[in-house]
Amino acid sequence: MSIPQTTREYRLPKVDGIHNLTLISSPIPSLKAADVLVKIHAVSLQYRDLNVATDTYPQPQKANPVPCSDCAGEIVALGEDVRAAGHWRVGDRVSSNFAVDHIFGEATEEIKATGLGAPIDGVLTEYKVLPVHALVRIPEHLSYEEASTLPCAAITAYNALLGGPNPLKGGDIVLVQGTGGVSIFGLQLAVASGATVIATSSSDEKLHIAKKLGATHTINYKTNPNWDEDILKITNGRGVDHILEVGGPGTLIRSANAIRYGGTISIIGYLAGQGRGDVSLLPIKILSKAINVRGILIGSRTQFEDMNRLISAVKLKPVVDKVFSFEKAREAYEYLTSQKHVGKVVIKVHKD
Repeated sequence: MSIPQTTREYRLPKVDGIHNLTLISSPIPSLKAADVLVKIHAVSLQYRDLNVATDTYPQPQKANPVPCSDCAGEIVALGEDVRAAGHWRVGDRVSSNFAVDHIFGEATEEIKATGLGAPIDGVLTEYKVLPVHALVRIPEHLSYEEASTLPCAAITAYNALLGGPNPLKGGDIVLVQGTGGVSIFGLQLAVASGATVIATSSSDEKLHIAKKLGATHTINYKTNPNWDEDILKITNGRGVDHILEVGGPGTLIRSANAIRYGGTISIIGYLAGQGRGDVSLLPIKILSKAINVRGILIGSRTQFEDMNRLISAVKLKPVVDKVFSFEKAREAYEYLTSQKHVGKVVIKVHKD
């Protein structure tokens, strides 16, 4: 095929709402020696994308960005050095790591500045030039839509459960909060690793889906606001081994109550509100129970590769709630805002 010279892409000329998503045509940058050109087939959305569009993202972001960080596509052109190395070929199915320069180890300020869709232009575009060191091969059993869900939500869950100093092991008990992308991946990865999962949600319908995905216990936190007490009853007073904490200040104290002595709370999000909840007692609770509290900044490319081996081994299938066309990206954002979804919301970029 001939190499395209232009791409349709969305940009956010203003960031006071998703109504600013604007579809334009732009020239494709020339490939450097270590770059590849990827035809984007699918993009998945995450809560961060809403933050970027509404100027509520607590990290730096560029002006007029191409939004979104999570994609899957195929290589359509190779830079000179990439072609000479022979490791990648035109037609290979790939994703990019969330932060393109996070190859291994811990994140740094410089690495954080390479996160797609905020500090640098993202992937809500038909074609994207990417550095070859950011690429991973996507599992063969996954569609492009399914694979597009992996770069942020799945790696975040994998890093939280298996990437830290206290990795998940068979027989552990894991609490996942809610049924969004990270929580659902956490549920699936924990079950695949032989753990018992407790899932919470404000919707019985969503909890029913969590049960189907392998959750052993479910708690409706709307009808059971003291869900930490329920968890202690389920675990005979011991508490859980791991918590994927996505609520933030609004749920942290209850998470500290529900964790076992020496357990791990992975801080991932703040869906319950950044200013909600009195956390003044949190340091005492952490100290008195020797709790491991770890902030999760997505993950590295090597963790992405490790995770994909697990996903391939157990033939794990990501939960895709709904797929929108490229032209209906705004509707996809609106659906994500409604919080009606379980799992991931995806935009199909190319029809072929």
